[in-house]
Amino acid sequence: MGNHEVMNVSGDFRFATPQGLREFSAWAGWYRAGLAIKRRCARGGDGGDPPPKNPFLGIPKEFPGVKPEFWDGIRSRLAALRPDGPIARRFLADLPTVLVVGDSVFVHGGLLEANVEYGLERINAEVSEWIRGERGANAVAPEFVRGRDAVVWLRRFSDGVNCDCQRLEGVLGMIPGAKRMIMGHTIQTDGINAVCGAQAVRVDVGLSRGCGNGLPEVLEINGGGTNVRVITTDPAEAWQYRKQGAEKAAIATAVKEKKGEVKEGLALLVRESHGLKEVQAKAA
Repeated sequence: MGNHEVMNVSGDFRFATPQGLREFSAWAGWYRAGLAIKRRCARGGDGGDPPPKNPFLGIPKEFPGVKPEFWDGIRSRLAALRPDGPIARRFLADLPTVLVVGDSVFVHGGLLEANVEYGLERINAEVSEWIRGERGANAVAPEFVRGRDAVVWLRRFSDGVNCDCQRLEGVLGMIPGAKRMIMGHTIQTDGINAVCGAQAVRVDVGLSRGCGNGLPEVLEINGGGTNVRVITTDPAEAWQYRKQGAEKAAIATAVKEKKGEVKEGLALLVRESHGLKEVQAKAA
């Protein structure tokens, strides 16, 4: 579970694109059609399941300050992803917020002492309850997934080389058998890397086109945690990929400038790894 999932369930669409709203408008059309069919079947008295709740109830049809062309997309996205919304319940409600596998702790942002004391399973359960709507359709997200020190927003152990290693060691020491914390959230322009004696492993390579357009990398953990390595892209293929990306970005920028729109160019990433073994993988 990451910060974007929390934002979407909370109705915070600040990073949603027009295309992202149109996709939910299309989804809403199909969902409404299915809802109408199920209602007709329920009225027919066939003894089947009752029709699902209408997720659009209570959601405004207008959003002052927003262009009317986006109103339907916003309303549809709210209906789908709000607590107990059909997409939130089906695809997000059962995702763990914190996951311990062997001697590795996986968390989107990071953990502090208070989070471990509160209980990792308790955090997972309460976030799931919130997404399933068991705390109410308009309930705010639990405190530990809100704010800069929240488990999905924390950057204390993933931003820069000189993070608080002593504190990280203390947090890991509170979790039986934990040797490393594996985090996303903060884009690593040098690729997957590790600091603090490989106790902090940062794996967010900015794959999204809107957040770096980075190359795929994989953190592989074998041997019960004794063998950890990074599978990365062949440098020659990486250069060609970035060259093509830069050319496409330049063309797109020129087109948008001609239209009077603003667009930032893509940054070229530097391939490097810190504290982890690296292997190259050729494209199929």
